[in-house]
Amino acid sequence: MTDSSRKDKPTADIGILGGTGLYDMEGIQDLRTLELKTPFGWPSDAYTLGVLEGKRIAFLSRHGRGHRILPSEINYRANVYGFKILGVSRIISVNSVGSLKEEIKPRDLVFPDQFYDKTHRDCSFFGGGVVAHIGFANPVCSDMSRVLYETGKGMDLRVHNKGTYVCIQGPHFSTIAESQIYRKWGCDVIGMTGVTEAKLCREAEICYASMSLVTDYDVWHESEGPVSVEMILENMEKNVKNAKNLIKKAVKDLPECEDRACECGDALKNAIVTDPSRIPSFTRKKIDLIISKYLN
Repeated sequence: MTDSSRKDKPTADIGILGGTGLYDMEGIQDLRTLELKTPFGWPSDAYTLGVLEGKRIAFLSRHGRGHRILPSEINYRANVYGFKILGVSRIISVNSVGSLKEEIKPRDLVFPDQFYDKTHRDCSFFGGGVVAHIGFANPVCSDMSRVLYETGKGMDLRVHNKGTYVCIQGPHFSTIAESQIYRKWGCDVIGMTGVTEAKLCREAEICYASMSLVTDYDVWHESEGPVSVEMILENMEKNVKNAKNLIKKAVKDLPECEDRACECGDALKNAIVTDPSRIPSFTRKKIDLIISKYLN
């Protein structure tokens, strides 16, 4: 499928972005896959569509099935725009992270409410003749994060409902000096993907919440060995089952998408500063799904 400007009935309501260790979701009914090209290129993989706990969902493996794509190689814009084409209004993002705090332990789940961006990536749909400045003081959807946190708490999981996620470029892990500096800055967890997705979802007016699965203590912890792929995968395997069960329960409890009470769905209101008559037709067509309701 290559039609990037469809405006018919949404194919899915809730998107799930899977990270390291979470490449699929069991329990999806009426399962089908869809390859989808966007104006920003191809997403990381085909979308898996179906019904989960009565809700229409679209699942995408962030790194591709088989984990083929580096964090710095992910086409974040295509991934989010693809969800937009499908009509998704909420995205639950599952990320593997390292802990920067003693009290946040491996195999805990954190629902960060803030980000610190240390990357240098394409993180906006705008440019090419159209300028917009979104508000990003509160980068996640508090309504969605609250549902996820309360669901996890009700399952007796070790969960944390706030935290600052420092996002590094990757693919390398931090040096000890870098890890200690992030701790001094007050950051709680460290990962390589979350903030880029959050920025793009805000521009696309999609609710975004991150479920961060803690796999290690990064490299700052004196009594723990240096972070390794083996350590991450071992802890991730034990955490993914909890993450999947939590998502199933939370999806059921989320209100219908048309009943969103948050401000995510109007994030671009008054944010586009370019005179509509000066926006190039090519650019306008490219991001029509995002800007059309404010220009027509």
